[in-house]
Amino acid sequence: MTDANPAKETTIVTDNRGSKNTDGRSLDYASAPSPADHPPAGPSDGTAYGSDLIVDALIAHDIEYIAINPGASFRGLHDSLVNHGEGRPQIILCNHENIAVGIAQGYAKAQSPARPMAVALHNIVGLLNGARQTYISSIDRCPVIILGGTGPVNEAQRRPSVDWHHTANVQGNAVRDFVKWDDQPATVDSI
Repeated sequence: MTDANPAKETTIVTDNRGSKNTDGRSLDYASAPSPADHPPAGPSDGTAYGSDLIVDALIAHDIEYIAINPGASFRGLHDSLVNHGEGRPQIILCNHENIAVGIAQGYAKAQSPARPMAVALHNIVGLLNGARQTYISSIDRCPVIILGGTGPVNEAQRRPSVDWHHTANVQGNAVRDFVKWDDQPATVDSI
């Protein structure tokens, strides 16, 4: 991306104050970048990985950092951050999910105007571990983008035990009452 990236002007700040651009103006959804404005994600054979699309979206919205506690439920995202994004956004390794969300909250508070930072949490266990700090960020009105990993949605593709423990039909239920928006896309096309 070049410095003349129009997505920089349409970065969505997801907090409880309403949708605003990073410069404080109300968000005009009609001017938001479309997927057609970005090069396709995936390897040279044309395959699109959903994790590459997520990294493309983070870069397009000028997200500089993502705090993670690495694990298998978002191993594709971790791989895409390193390889597809070429180190963008920069990974901040954390020992616990509450620390990861807390760093993102502190980052938002240190920016003027407040800017979101991304966090990747494991499905169920990681989301529940980070839920307290997510709630605190919400009542502190700090913009934080939380991405949750999951096991395969298709039960036939799940490994015994671990994928069943790390897969929920609606993982957003754990934080839905105190976040502005949540979604759980099941396919690359629904991202």
